[in-house]
Amino acid sequence: MTDGQEPATPAVILPLRPDTRTPVQPPVPPSSFTPQISFDRFELNALLSLYGRKVADGEWRDYAMDFMKDRAVFSVFRRSAEYPLYRIEKNPKLARRQGAYSVITAAGQVLKRGHELSRVLAVLDKPVRLVVS
Repeated sequence: MTDGQEPATPAVILPLRPDTRTPVQPPVPPSSFTPQISFDRFELNALLSLYGRKVADGEWRDYAMDFMKDRAVFSVFRRSAEYPLYRIEKNPKLARRQGAYSVITAAGQVLKRGHELSRVLAVLDKPVRLVVS
């Protein structure tokens, strides 16, 4: 240490698997787990049943789900290579104020926001009226 060299760092010894001689990965400690917001079974049932009806009508083609630490997003697409036609978001931070659920268009306009997913999804499931003159 007196000649300008830094002290050597101690070696880390990893146990090897006997069958493959590869290091065993240490388990992830529970403190490093980051919680994510997700849809529960009943919410997924409502989302996927609406999606199924819209696919049968030929309006929607694809969907994506994103689970982040502050919100969960269900995006629907007319074609798979486009921007999402609608985003259905669950944001629990807004649950006491405006409601946890919202439907957002591709332009960013909020169509409906509320506390109950079924009422929020009703804005997308409106029946088409035939005008006869």
